[in-house]
Amino acid sequence: MANKIYPDAASALDGLLHDGMTIAAGGFGLCGIPERLIDAIVASGVTGLTVASNNAGIDNEGLGKLLRTRQIAKMISSYVGENKEFERQYLAGELEVEFCPQGTLAERMRAGGAGIPGFYTKTGVGTKVAEGKEVKSFDGEDYILERGIRADLAIIKGWKADEAGNLVFRKTARNFNAPAATCGRICVAEVEEIVPVGSLDPDAIHLPGVYVKRLVLGAPYDKKIEFRTVRSRETA
Repeated sequence: MANKIYPDAASALDGLLHDGMTIAAGGFGLCGIPERLIDAIVASGVTGLTVASNNAGIDNEGLGKLLRTRQIAKMISSYVGENKEFERQYLAGELEVEFCPQGTLAERMRAGGAGIPGFYTKTGVGTKVAEGKEVKSFDGEDYILERGIRADLAIIKGWKADEAGNLVFRKTARNFNAPAATCGRICVAEVEEIVPVGSLDPDAIHLPGVYVKRLVLGAPYDKKIEFRTVRSRETA
């Protein structure tokens, strides 16, 4: 069995990065994001990136780091409401943005990974999402054509993996990490724990190791809070 484990994120990405490439990134907000791999991409200096991800993190966290360094040229995203730098670059015409409904984005990644070049959906019909897209009628209802996403590289975050790259995601971190992994021509995963082959219950594996080409142990992690809301203590 080929050794998939690399000593750090930089070595796991060695030879995979180039200017103008497309990257599919897993995670949701600051939950389940490949922090170590993002930091390594920042340090690499590659530019002109197209990144497909549910969002772009927040200012100076997650993919927000790559926005701050101007390494991203285009975002394919669903939600960007917590990132002021994203907003500034978009309104200033410095960043190309392809807004995509959340479920459609997940399905575009899944379809790309399954070898499906496109699919029809009602989501977005009659809105700006449909502009420039083919519309076709099925049983008297209009649907728009959405293209599957195929990325040069997928970067994902898992909870636990065995040495063969079989992965388990924890709770909501499963949402975009699994489809992002499958749509990348090469998938690099960082995880919180690596265990020997045979340690994971086969029925509990969320992503088979055949999809994971390189693996890095990213722990320990600090739990980041995306948006903190507090109120004053009530007095008697």
